[in-house]
Formats: sequence, C-alpha cells, structure tokens
Amino acid sequence: MKVAFIATGDIAIPTFCHLIENGPKPCLLITQPDKPVGRSQSKTVPPEIKNIALRHGIPVWQPEKIKEIREKLTKLAPDFSIVMAYGQILGKAVRNASTKAMINLHASILPKYRGASCIQSAIDNGDTETGITIMHVIRELDAGNIVAVKRIPIGPDETAGELHDRLAEIGPDALDEALKTLMENPDAGTPQNPEEVTYSPKLLREDGRLDLLASAEKLQRRIRAYHPWPGTFTEVDIKGKTKRLKIFPPTSVVDQALPAGELKVVEGQLLLGCGDKSLYLTQVQPEGGKQMSAAAFSNSL
Repeated sequence: MKVAFIATGDIAIPTFCHLIENGPKPCLLITQPDKPVGRSQSKTVPPEIKNIALRHGIPVWQPEKIKEIREKLTKLAPDFSIVMAYGQILGKAVRNASTKAMINLHASILPKYRGASCIQSAIDNGDTETGITIMHVIRELDAGNIVAVKRIPIGPDETAGELHDRLAEIGPDALDEALKTLMENPDAGTPQNPEEVTYSPKLLREDGRLDLLASAEKLQRRIRAYHPWPGTFTEVDIKGKTKRLKIFPPTSVVDQALPAGELKVVEGQLLLGCGDKSLYLTQVQPEGGKQMSAAAFSNSL
C-alpha cells in the first residue's frame, strides 16, 4: 500500500511513527517549509516530523503552497493520503491525487469544533470528553464523511497542552481502525449532521485577554484552555498604574466576592476578582518581568 503523509504539527508525530514502525510505511512526507527563527530570521528550524522522516529515509516535500506539487503528487498516485495538522487548504487536484482516499485526523468529535482551535474550544466550553475524528477530505473544511472516532475524557484540571499530547497518542488507534474500514470500502463513511456543526477559528494572541466580568468558573476554564497558546492576560492596577498581567494555570475558584479586576492577598493567597467569586492565582508574569509564583508577585503589591 502506498501512503503519503501530509502533516506539520507535533500532534501528528505519534501517528507518523506508528506507520513507520508498523506499516504501511509512508512513501512520502509533505510538510510546511522550515520556519525562520530569531530576531534576524536568518536561521531556520524544520518541523520535527521532517527530521523523523529523513532519519527513516522517507522523502520530504516542503512546498510554499501545496498546489505547487499537485502534478507530482498525482503522478505518485498514493493509495491513501493521510492529513493531520498540516496548515494549508488542500485544493481539488491535491484531494484527487490519491487513488483510494484522502483522510484527515481532526482533534475533536466532529461535527463539533471544525477548525483550528478545536482542543482549546472543548476545554473552554466545559466539555467532559473529546477525541480524534477521521473523515474524508472534501472542499469544505472538516466536513467530510466520518470514518472513525476515538474518544477520551477531559480532566477537570487539564490544559490544552496536556490534552493535545493525549490526543496525539490515540491517533494511531484511530487510523488503524479507519484504514481497516477503507481497505474494504474506500468510500465508507457516515455524513456529519449539519445541525450539530460548530466552528473553532484560529486564535490570536489578543484572544487571550480575559473578560473579568465573566464568572470565575468560566475564566478558570479559559486559562486552562488557552495554555500554552495564546496564553491569557488582563490589565490590573499595581501601585496606581495599570499594567498587563499574564496568568498561568493552575488556578482555582474561591467562594469570595471581590470587585472584578481587583487583586487582593487573602490569608496568603493572591485572589483576582471576577464577575462572581474569585480566582486563586498560582503563577503570573507582570508586564516587563518574568514568570513567577503568585506569592513572590504579592510582595510587589
């Protein structure tokens, strides 16, 4: 079986390694170009999945736009193309290059949370479970027929980074199930219910600004959901000056009312007032400073 793997994000690495070790070994990796780093942008860093491919003798293509290699991919004619966290829209010619199917591993239980911030959205909205969905790739984003779903619970204190890593680990089992089904019938799949569709757009750093009029429970979820990206912050009064304060998990809800946005040390705990109740903070980063314990930060108030 000839398989092309199309991925960039680290969430795809366990699935890629599973194929290398257990088969079918990918004949090709398509990934994003190496990224410039540093102030001068003079050095570049490859996606880690590229390094893995090269160590195992797998050819790597890194087009600026994937449409640039559509003819090469069509000529290669893989039986299956497997997509996971690639980061580009796949045009019709690329989608049709595979002789059997092109499938995508998506980190939500579709049709819920189509789009880029699916992991953050599940935590932010208080869901108790999420998973990996494998579906056919069609023109509409994350809208193809579903071939397989693997579910896991979301821990009550879990961050998006932690959940990302656990979702990565169930990708191989989900893919094994999907390939078994598709080998018997490449068109197999169940349509998504359009009435249950929700979207989770790409997050920007500014999306991490906390609305302190929201409840402490909601803010506690958002702080977990947006860690490590895009992170969360607010503006607070420090010695008569308004300064930005980054907030890191873990936090916990305290049944004590404070004015929204007020910082106060109560019995040795740094509390932040919310729309109702308060948040107990453990790790913060004041504007112009480094990340520190809330206890250390309290000494500056």
